[in-house]
Amino acid sequence: MLMGMGGNTGISVGEDGVFMIDDQFAPLAPKIKNAIAKISDKPIRYMINTHWHYDHTGGNEGLGKDGVVIVAHDNVRKRMSKDGFIKAFNKKVPASPSVALPVITFNDSVNFHFNGIKIEVEHRRNAHTDGDSIVFFKSANIIHMGDTFFNGIYPFIDASSEGSIDGMIDTANYVLTVADDKTKIIPGHGPLGDKKSLKAFRDMLVTVKARMQKLMDEGKSLDAIVALKPNADFDETWGQAFLNPETFLKILNSAMP
Repeated sequence: MLMGMGGNTGISVGEDGVFMIDDQFAPLAPKIKNAIAKISDKPIRYMINTHWHYDHTGGNEGLGKDGVVIVAHDNVRKRMSKDGFIKAFNKKVPASPSVALPVITFNDSVNFHFNGIKIEVEHRRNAHTDGDSIVFFKSANIIHMGDTFFNGIYPFIDASSEGSIDGMIDTANYVLTVADDKTKIIPGHGPLGDKKSLKAFRDMLVTVKARMQKLMDEGKSLDAIVALKPNADFDETWGQAFLNPETFLKILNSAMP
């Protein structure tokens, strides 16, 4: 697990080469390559994007030019192929150059047989986005969840990319059924996690969703909900990263069913 300014990168190394998960922001590409070179002198063979956001795909162009095979869910290539827009941050995202696009895409799942192990990749529908993938290294008891898991911090749920609070909760519940007390869980953002920290994340999501639903059912406006600070008991712990409590409430509101 490599941590930097963008989403957490995962790598698997062995005789066949390097298998990589996410590549953060474009300017970090040289640093990431140098960090990997200190771990393995083998080439990077495959890189999978857990979703389309630029803090996870920024290094694609450089890796593509190096001949690395880029893999992702069908919707990741679709979104990267055209100009995008992230409504929550009012941010336009230009289309990626063709060399940065995934060259292999899949619908539900794909397996890699690499470095003597089986690496299983599964798509999770409408969680953080509409193109999320989770990567399972079952023989090593390690799971990379991408941005379907933010460890210890409020998550960004990209409703403009068909993400939803229900999908985030469903995904957390799914991983909790397959993880055990020794499973290492790599989040998209935050420190290395485990089943306990994922459960805390899931429980927080369930609670804030219920609170938001109650206030919406009462007919309260978003401004009124923000003013009420309904998650004050969580804010000190979860609201100290890039999403402050007010921004998270607005994002949660957009991601409600």
